[in-house]
Amino acid sequence: MSNQTTLTEFILLKFSDVRELQILHFVVFLVIYLAALMGNLLIITAIALNHNLQTPKYFFLVNLSILDLGSISVTIPKSVANSLLNTRVISYPGCVTQVFLFLLFTATDLALLTIMAYDRYVTICQPLHYERVMNRRACVQMAASAWITGIVYSALHTGNTFRLPFCQSNVINQFFCEIPQLLKLPCSESYLSEVGGIAVGVFLGLNCFVLIIVSYVQIFRTVLRIPSEQGQHKAFSTCLPHLTVVFLLIFTSIFAYLKPTSSSASGLDLVVGVLYSLVPPVMNPIIYSMRNKEIKASLKKLIMWRLFTNS
Repeated sequence: MSNQTTLTEFILLKFSDVRELQILHFVVFLVIYLAALMGNLLIITAIALNHNLQTPKYFFLVNLSILDLGSISVTIPKSVANSLLNTRVISYPGCVTQVFLFLLFTATDLALLTIMAYDRYVTICQPLHYERVMNRRACVQMAASAWITGIVYSALHTGNTFRLPFCQSNVINQFFCEIPQLLKLPCSESYLSEVGGIAVGVFLGLNCFVLIIVSYVQIFRTVLRIPSEQGQHKAFSTCLPHLTVVFLLIFTSIFAYLKPTSSSASGLDLVVGVLYSLVPPVMNPIIYSMRNKEIKASLKKLIMWRLFTNS
């Protein structure tokens, strides 16, 4: 039997055997990638160049944009390259790297979304204590803790996965290296050693979700006391899209990990993979920044300054 010491590559899922559909997949995924790339880079640039946006809220937004850039850059480029070149191969080291980085960015993203919910809670529910609670040192420590949590969890989860002996197959039924699909490949029942890692991930995800929900329940209670309907509408229009993305990220990820395993390719697996790997990095710039007047004003000034200097 072959094992992980002799395995040199994996075979990823091909969207279609029809060349025209492969090109369509290449175009669609490339457009999604460029949209996410442009949106997040504009946010980072606008905040970095505007001293008025050097606040905790925008500090966390920059971190979120960096995470989104990393997350989507781990999965899409390899997929579109495979469609363009009509291949499905990813090397063993490439798969390990993809799993590690994707877990790192996703876990850190979830931790950061929890911190951002807490920041909004303090902003709306305890405005008089905001500067004391969300001071610069506290913000840096919270962001650093999110990154460290992501790194540690990703390293442990990736290490536990790739120490398993793969002897069933090297075909991954997903467009990127995904742990739930990799756990279908080990010999016999050796995948049971990964149950602990999955349980920890689900536990952390649900804890983050509960903390976010508690924060927003307090926010909604405070907002409902606002006499102005316009103020209520503004608060709800900002908070509800955030909750939608959080719900999408957490529950599609949990579904992917806890769904009963099957050795055959599933269209549902593909849809779930797209939902939690591609949608949040594209939606976050729209939800958190493009609807923000300060960000839009900063981007407008940046574009006008660029046009003026070119002229």
